Amino acid sequence: MVSVQTSAQDLFRSAYENRYTWDSDFPGYTADVTYTQGDQTFTGTAKVSADLKPEVTGIEDEQAAKAVHGQLFEVSIHRVRRSFEQTHGQNTFSYGDTDESGAVEIRMGGKAEGDFYKLRDNEVCLVHRHIHGVVVTINTASSHDTGAGYLSHKYDSVYHDPKTGEQKGGRSEFEDNYTQVGDYFILSERVIRTETESGPTVQTFTFSNIVLLPTA
Repeated sequence: MVSVQTSAQDLFRSAYENRYTWDSDFPGYTADVTYTQGDQTFTGTAKVSADLKPEVTGIEDEQAAKAVHGQLFEVSIHRVRRSFEQTHGQNTFSYGDTDESGAVEIRMGGKAEGDFYKLRDNEVCLVHRHIHGVVVTINTASSHDTGAGYLSHKYDSVYHDPKTGEQKGGRSEFEDNYTQVGDYFILSERVIRTETESGPTVQTFTFSNIVLLPTA
C-alpha cells in the first residue's frame, strides 16, 4: 500500500513540477489590453508587477476593468512558483481509475480530502477541487509546450454545489494563447465562451505590446 501511495505521489509530483511557472527573477510587465464582450469593446493598459500584483488603468467602466483585473489575477496566481511540499505537503495521494484516454486518476487525502486529478503525458488534464464553498471541475483538452513546462491551451470549467451536486452557473470554455517576451511566456489572448440561460456569451481579452518591466 505504501509503495502504491508513494508512486501515486511521485507521478503527481512530476506533473506538478512540469507546469510552466515564472522564476524569482520575473520582473513584471505592462501591456495594452482590449476587452470585448458582445458588442462592447474596452481598451486600456495592464500591468503585472514583479510580485505578481495586477493593475488595470484607462478602462472607465468598472465592471470591464474588474473583468480584466480578474483574468490577470487568475493568470498570475498560476504562474507562482511554489515547491511541491509547500503546496501539497499536507496531502496524501492514491491511484483511482484509468479512463479510456489513458488518463490516470489521482485521489487526494489529508488536507485536500475529496479532491482528485487526472494525469496524462506528465500533465494534469483534469482538476476536481473544493474551493471557497464550491466544487470546480476543469477539463483540459490541449496544452502549449514551452520547453520549460506546459501551459493549458483549451479547457473548460464548471462549478457545482458540494452538498447537493447542483450545477452553479454555466459551463465555460477557455482558449489561451501565449507569446514569449524575453525569457517569459505571457498571456496574449484569452477567449471565454460561457453557456447562460439567455444563450452563449463570448468574452475576449487581448494583450498586445507586452513589455517586461526594467529590473531593479
